[in-house]
Amino acid sequence: MSKVEKTDVERTRPPPVKVLSGQLRAAGNWGTADSGASCVIRLARGRSLPVSLVWMQGTVLEVQQDRDTVLLMDETGTFVVQGVNNIPKGKPCLSQGKYVMVMGIIQAVSPEPVIRAVKMADLSELAALHRRMWKLEVDDLQQVLA
Repeated sequence: MSKVEKTDVERTRPPPVKVLSGQLRAAGNWGTADSGASCVIRLARGRSLPVSLVWMQGTVLEVQQDRDTVLLMDETGTFVVQGVNNIPKGKPCLSQGKYVMVMGIIQAVSPEPVIRAVKMADLSELAALHRRMWKLEVDDLQQVLA
């Protein structure tokens, strides 16, 4: 079996972290996405967590296919996802009102979080359940990682 070689960035980049848009908005910048880490989110009890690759969920508010972006909203605010036209199976997610998951690399945190999409999935079929569970999932994973 051959071993797949990873780039230096892939080796140093932390795993995807489930986050809320409000956490990114309040994050402290400390690098760029190309360096493998782009911000630090603040957690309870003075702890913090470096983040560059994120997993977020939200409702589609606006699709701008000509600009290759979509505006999403979670329970803490809005965030922009770029590169949506190039995501395999991403097009079915691109309609107003859909509840979607997006995994991507942080491009900016202020004034509004901007994520470059790596993966998207439509969660609309069980949207009520996903919405109720999302904050709990975010809190649980962040406690484990911090």
